[in-house]
Amino acid sequence: MPNTAPGVPDGQSGVQYRYHRELFPALHDWERTERSIVEFTGEEGPAGLLGLDQMGHFGPQGCDLVADSVAALLAEASPGGAALPPVDLCELGSGFGGALRYLVDRLAARPVTVRRAHGVDLVAEHCAVSRRIRRAQGRAGMTEICASAAAVPLPDAALDVVVVTGSMPHFPDPGAVLREAGRLLRPGGLLVLTEEVSLTPGTPGPSAAFRVTHPREVFFTTPLAARLRQLDDAGFTALVRRDLTDWAMALLAERLKVVRIFRGSVAGIYGAASADRIRDTLTAAREEYLAGRLLPTLFTARRG
Repeated sequence: MPNTAPGVPDGQSGVQYRYHRELFPALHDWERTERSIVEFTGEEGPAGLLGLDQMGHFGPQGCDLVADSVAALLAEASPGGAALPPVDLCELGSGFGGALRYLVDRLAARPVTVRRAHGVDLVAEHCAVSRRIRRAQGRAGMTEICASAAAVPLPDAALDVVVVTGSMPHFPDPGAVLREAGRLLRPGGLLVLTEEVSLTPGTPGPSAAFRVTHPREVFFTTPLAARLRQLDDAGFTALVRRDLTDWAMALLAERLKVVRIFRGSVAGIYGAASADRIRDTLTAAREEYLAGRLLPTLFTARRG
């Protein structure tokens, strides 16, 4: 049913907005939330602030996997260990921008210079929050693009790297998104994506219990065989799939332990209802990994 509340978008943009607004209402008051996070973690700057929109699923550890993969693949393509040239990078489904800002900083330490970084998200409110944080941090060379990940207003072959850090389940037509990634990349350009709760071994897919915290209209899943076809149809080659099941189960177990031990602090930052939803969301995902109904995965590929 369309949402008719003033200022709330309809369609998939509205669906994603309402879900994330309910899960993380504190993100829309990020200045207050930032102070709470700094008080809790003792860490200022982008690394500490990643928690603003990365409490779910893989979080900063998943971003580290992406950064490591990008740096390694760029170095592999650099003849004789020559200095790596600056790259133009885009994240599809960038949300509030925490993962993109974190990724740019992690790449700089590897060392990979990101000349231009674009964060693409369908929800205007997410882009607005990301823009406020970026400006407050004084970042140059980074832009928010409010658009569908399947129709990005950038020219063909404009990018060296496209990443997706966990947003694959939020794309109703992931094949179209992957084709768009192929269009955006220069020949030989890199695609690196994490599949957190988006990839299944086949039918019937995730359990009914999983859908309580991951509703169908917000989280879309794809069988592995179909994802491989989508990547091939989009023109990607040198495809490598890394199974993250053991890693992801251990990560979520540790994150759940932190959420339970420090529930009061987490509730103080995000609100009590959000703290409980974070716990339930992580628990449901881990159960699907354990049962083999979801396949946590890191994909890397090159544009042919």
